Amino acid sequence: MSINLAPSPLPVTLDDVYAARERLRGIVNATPLQPSRTLAAEVGAAVWLKPESLQRTGSFKLRGAYNKIASLSASERARGVITYSSGNHAQGVACAAGILGVRAVVVMPEDAVAAKVAATRGYGAEVTFAGTDSLQRQARAEELQRQHGYTVIPPFDDPAIIAGQATVGLEIVEELSDVATVLVPCGGSGLLSGVALAVRELRPDVRVIGVEPADAADAQASLAAGAVIEAERIETICDGLRTRRIGDLNFRFLQRYVSAIVAVPDAATLEAMRFLAVRAKLVVEPSGAIAVAALLQGLVPSLAGPVVAVLSGGNVDAGLLAKVLAEG
Repeated sequence: MSINLAPSPLPVTLDDVYAARERLRGIVNATPLQPSRTLAAEVGAAVWLKPESLQRTGSFKLRGAYNKIASLSASERARGVITYSSGNHAQGVACAAGILGVRAVVVMPEDAVAAKVAATRGYGAEVTFAGTDSLQRQARAEELQRQHGYTVIPPFDDPAIIAGQATVGLEIVEELSDVATVLVPCGGSGLLSGVALAVRELRPDVRVIGVEPADAADAQASLAAGAVIEAERIETICDGLRTRRIGDLNFRFLQRYVSAIVAVPDAATLEAMRFLAVRAKLVVEPSGAIAVAALLQGLVPSLAGPVVAVLSGGNVDAGLLAKVLAEG
């Protein structure tokens, strides 16, 4: 897929990303790249894993959440913050708010992973539930915001969120300067937007490829259509990627910086979870394993140089993990 270099300026620059990194210093971990000889043998290219599953709160989400809340005015913080999330952004917001002494309310889906709900509450946030898809919980959060005056912390469609997530891309390029391809999970596309911005601004020759579930491939459809497509229904084991539409702002970043988006069946993602647990000794949730699944399925062509697969999170339900390992 050719890259559409949209002429209009985007509201996040490399300077914003560097500023976010300074804000996050001492708050998040700079997760180290880990080589995988087994994957390299499978795909015929050097492969490195970026384990944000080892990040504080168990996913990359703390980067954007802390950057956003730390950027708020004193009056905005005083009103408290609210967000809507299936779990990882919920934990990121709850943790960030706790560090900064801000009240946090989180709207989660009724079928949220129990471990993610418990962790969100453990960080000090108040949790309420609404529906089972991303638009239902967003609508409930916006209703509560109107009633109580909370400051909304969006999960992906926001410049400060994108700048925070982009620090993942900075770390990749600084640690592996000759990287040729970066694979990034895609739900609402906050992580993909940020990583693509940082990587492509620093290394325009690098391919950044988004990876999403085959039964939730709205981002792939959106790029093909040239406009944001809202999925009528989402069916995937990847609970962190169950968004019915990508953000409007995020779509502009995808158009400018992303080389392609590939879609992966859930069965392949579960196989990748098992592979990562057994061979890489990394516990990764389905959403976090999907980039590796794309490699194992041969969905990424022309791997001529070093490849980085971002493992976006490790907050997996214990029962699902046990089942995946047992079936293997």
